[in-house]
Amino acid sequence: MNFDKKYNRFNTNSLKWNVKKDELAMWVADMDFQCSPAIKEALLKKVEFGIFGYEIVPKSYYKCILQWLENRHNLRLKSKDLLFCKGVMPAISALIRTFSNIADNVIVQSPVYHVFYSCIENNGRKAIENKLLYKNQKYEIDFKNLEELLSLPESTILLMCNPHNPSGKIYTAQELEKISELCKKYHVLLISDEIHCDISQKAYTPFSLINKDSISLISPSKSFNLAGLHAATIIVQNENIRNKVKKAITEIAQPNSFAIEASIAAYKDSQQWLEDLNSYINENKKIAKNFIEKNTSLKVANGEATYLLWVDCESICENTDDFCDFLREKHKLYISKGSIYKGNGNKFIRINIACPKDVLLEGLKRLKEAYINFKKS
Repeated sequence: MNFDKKYNRFNTNSLKWNVKKDELAMWVADMDFQCSPAIKEALLKKVEFGIFGYEIVPKSYYKCILQWLENRHNLRLKSKDLLFCKGVMPAISALIRTFSNIADNVIVQSPVYHVFYSCIENNGRKAIENKLLYKNQKYEIDFKNLEELLSLPESTILLMCNPHNPSGKIYTAQELEKISELCKKYHVLLISDEIHCDISQKAYTPFSLINKDSISLISPSKSFNLAGLHAATIIVQNENIRNKVKKAITEIAQPNSFAIEASIAAYKDSQQWLEDLNSYINENKKIAKNFIEKNTSLKVANGEATYLLWVDCESICENTDDFCDFLREKHKLYISKGSIYKGNGNKFIRINIACPKDVLLEGLKRLKEAYINFKKS
C-alpha cells in the first residue's frame, strides 16, 4: 500500500476536509489513506450485486472477530460474548441509560475524548472527572481520587478509554487490575472504549481479560479507516449483563448494507495492511516528535497508541484556545483544541498525523511558523 499517495478529499462530503481550500486539516480522527484492497474489493462486490435491503449479522462476522482478538490480543471469547452495534458512541449512550439513573455519576479519566461528556450529560447524568496526573510527558492514574469518586453512592459507571484518547496512553495490566478491584469493591460498572486498540506501538491488555463483568467496545473504524460505515462490537461476557445490553441496543443493532462485508474483510484479510499502516504511522510520529521538540519549546506526550499527537504547549500559553485559533486563522492549520478534553487539556493541542509524509511536513512547517509568530504577538 502506498501511504505516501495524496488524495483530494475536498467536495467529497468529508467532515475533516470541510474547510477552506488553503487550510490543512489535521484535526478529527480520520485517516487520509484509502482502506485496504481487501475491503475495497468486498465493497465493490456488494455494490455490483446492487440490492441494499435489511441485513442480518452472520456467524462469519463473529468468527473473524474471535480469531482476530485471540491472535492479536490473546483474548479468547465465545460468539455469544459479542454483540454487533452501529457504533461505539451510540452503544455507550444506550449503556449509560440502561445501567445508571438520572443524576447518577459517570466517572471519566480526563483529559478524555470530548464526546464522552456530551453523551453523559445529554442523558441526564453527571460527568465526574478523575483527572489523570501528568508528569515527565506521560499520564498516571490518581488512584486515591479514583477510589473517592467510586465510593460515592451516586457513582454507577466508570467510562474508560484504552488506549487513551487524546494522549495515546496504553493502560498497563497492573493498572487495569487495580481499577477492576476498585470497581468490584464499590459495585461500579466498568465500560471500556477500546476503539484505538489496533493502532499501537506495544501490546495493550483488553479489559475483558481482567474483568469478565465489564463491557468493552471495539470497532474497525479507526484502525481500518471505516468510520463512515458505522460498525462496532460490544464485548460482554456476563450473561445477566449481556441480556440487558441486548435490550439496550435494539434500535442500533441492525447493520447497514456495507458494514458487515467491510468488517469481515478488515479483520480476516487486512492484517498485513494494518502492519504496514502501523509502521508508517510510527515513522510519522518519530518525524513529528523530533521536529516539534527540535524547533520549538513544545513537548509531545509519550503515548504508545493512536495516530494522534498530544502536544504540551504550556511553555507558550496557559490556554491553547487562542493558539489554535491563531494556527487556523493566520497559518491555515486546523487542529483540535485541547480544552474540549477537559482535565489539563487546556495546555495541549491534538494533531492527527495519519496522513502522507508530505502533508505532515507541511503541517509541521506551519506549526513552527505559527509558534514563532505567536510568541511575538
